[in-house]
Amino acid sequence: MTGTDPKDELDLVNPASGELITTVTAVGAHEVAKAAERAHVVFESGVWSGRPPRERATVLLRLADLMERDAELLARLDSEDAGKPITECRTGDVPGAIESIRWFAEAADKVFGRLASTGHDSLGLISREPVGVAAAILPWNYPLAMAAWKVGPALAVGNSLLLKPAEATPRSTLHLAGLAAEAGLPDHVLTVLPGHGSVTGAALARDAFVRALSFTGSATTGRGILADAAETNFKRVSLEMGGKSPQVLMPDALSYGDELIENMIEAAFLTMGQNCTAGSRILVHQDIADEVLARFTAAAKALVIGDPAKPETQIGPLISRVARDRVAAAVEEARAAGAGIHTGGLPRGLHPQGAYCPPTVVTGAPENGKVLTQELFGPVVTIQTFTSEDEAVGLANASEYGLAASVWTRDLDAAFHLARRIQAGVVSVNAYSEGDITTPFGGWKQSGFGGAEKSTNAFEQWTREKTVWIRTR
Repeated sequence: MTGTDPKDELDLVNPASGELITTVTAVGAHEVAKAAERAHVVFESGVWSGRPPRERATVLLRLADLMERDAELLARLDSEDAGKPITECRTGDVPGAIESIRWFAEAADKVFGRLASTGHDSLGLISREPVGVAAAILPWNYPLAMAAWKVGPALAVGNSLLLKPAEATPRSTLHLAGLAAEAGLPDHVLTVLPGHGSVTGAALARDAFVRALSFTGSATTGRGILADAAETNFKRVSLEMGGKSPQVLMPDALSYGDELIENMIEAAFLTMGQNCTAGSRILVHQDIADEVLARFTAAAKALVIGDPAKPETQIGPLISRVARDRVAAAVEEARAAGAGIHTGGLPRGLHPQGAYCPPTVVTGAPENGKVLTQELFGPVVTIQTFTSEDEAVGLANASEYGLAASVWTRDLDAAFHLARRIQAGVVSVNAYSEGDITTPFGGWKQSGFGGAEKSTNAFEQWTREKTVWIRTR
């Protein structure tokens, strides 16, 4: 490392007030190595990896029950650490995390192998086995929900898992580890390692005991993890690295009325736009552009901005004032280049040290401006117009990212054409949606590499195939 090493504590700051919540000990590289070795020993012992799948499922189902018992606490921890509206945590993040653990528990005995087509004198068995020690590096925008996406499948198939939460949001995953122990998970099967990405995360990426690593975060960090893995033990790496997702509105989209606007608002401003599938680029047919702009802007202005601890709050602060200033600078850059800014301003009464940023709608954004090309991770949406399906596809694909997209039309042919031509891993039609737990989630282009979350496809990240060739006599 160069410069000053990070200190050995993490200061957890409430984004809504700028006040210190608590400090958490940061795990260093030496502690990572020790944790990986312990995880390897417990894996080799078979105390977890050797259990029948249904027994592992029983423990994970107990964990889900305990998460349900502590749901309010888990919601509060994520709301305080990340500035997320408490209602969003109560109704979305925490129930989703519980569902993930239960679903993968119930799928534990459904990781099937294959049988090769052979002659009568041989048998080819292809099975999936756990990798051993696995690691996951989490983002701060969905601390518990993203943890569950990785904990569920990794543990269900018998791995030992090292889990590194984001620096700003470790408390819900630390509590999750305590619940796992209460549920009966053996020691060192799940280890939570709070710390700095440059130290703790890098150590996981380079550790020889770690055989698979799943990361959710920025493309820059993802490339570094991939390089570390290549330089050491060639561990399997899965990366989910964000997006700049389009919402495509065809000429008949307004026939969906308020449902359309409500979905557009959710796509744009859920978690204050700090969402990898945020529909931050609205592409609307020229014939309906004026009405869409007016209705969408009015709905954005009506969103309740406030203390995330209050149930009525829909828009809380960004993760930090640094993030807020970065987003504000991108908007000002667009304004200076002649873009139209159709919303803005914050209500009175917000904490002066809070990292608040108003929902912002931009038209006429400069072609190479940050608001149009970069994943800002803030509540900023651009609106562009098109006149043909080909033009819509061209605009939708004019991004280095390819995680998600949504299409609105009652024309079945247009829906199929657009869904097939848009370069994204997930395309929702007449809804803003990532699918549910049964469908794979992963991106194209700079958005994803090496694997998918959710569904039975997620098991592929955490297992390796073995061929057993049997010759009969």
